[in-house]
Amino acid sequence: MLNSGPSLGPPPARPVTGHVPLSGQRLRVLAYLREHAPVRTVDAASRLGLHRNTVREHLDALVDLGLAERGTEPAAGRGRPAAVYRAAATDPAVAARDYASLATALAGHIARTSAEPGRDARAAGVEWGREVAEEIGRTDSDPRQAVLDALTRLGFAPDDEGAERGVALRRCPLLDAARRYPSVVCQVHLGIVEGLLHSVDAPTGPGLDLIPFAEPGACRLFLPDPVVKTHD
Repeated sequence: MLNSGPSLGPPPARPVTGHVPLSGQRLRVLAYLREHAPVRTVDAASRLGLHRNTVREHLDALVDLGLAERGTEPAAGRGRPAAVYRAAATDPAVAARDYASLATALAGHIARTSAEPGRDARAAGVEWGREVAEEIGRTDSDPRQAVLDALTRLGFAPDDEGAERGVALRRCPLLDAARRYPSVVCQVHLGIVEGLLHSVDAPTGPGLDLIPFAEPGACRLFLPDPVVKTHD
C-alpha cells in the first residue's frame, strides 16, 4: 500500500533568481537564457512569444544587472555579427546548478571507492565549509549566526528553533543526491557546518549532529555548546 502522507525531509532549494527584484517577464527571459545559452534575440523572441525589441531590452537590462553577458557570434557572410547572450559566470542559479552537479559526482565517487565513505564525506565537507567561510568573511561575535548565514547562502533555508529543537533545515540544495547517497551527502553537509564552526573558533565536539529527513519538511541540525546558547 502506498504511503499518501507527507514525505520526510525538506523540499529542494528554490532556484535563485538573483539579488535584485525582476519583473515576471524579465524572469522568463532570464530562465530561458539559463537553459538555452548562447541566445540570440530573435530566437528568444520567437520561443517566448515576445517582440524582438522587448526581448532585447530585457537582455540588455540583465547585462546591466550583472546577470547576463553579451557577446557576438561569427558573421555568416558580410553582415554584422549577431549579438548573443548567456547567463553570467557569477549568476547564482548557474553556481547553484554547478554546485549540485559537482556534489552529486563527488558523492557517487566516495560511495563507490571509499572504505569509509561517511568519514571521507565529512572530511570533504569540513574543507568545503572552511572555503565557504572565507568567501563570506569571518564572524567571531556570534558563531551560531555565522553558521545560519552561511547555510542560508547555500540554500538550506535554516529555521533556528532554539537549543532543544535545534535548527530546522527547510530546504536542501542537493535533495536528489541526498536521497540517492544519504550516508555521503548528509555527512558532507554536517562537515560543512563543522568547517564553518572551525573557521570562527567555535566548538565542534559533542552536540554537533544532523538528523537527515527528520520530519516532513525538514532535516534537523544541532549545534554544540556554547553555540546553542542564544537566549537569555
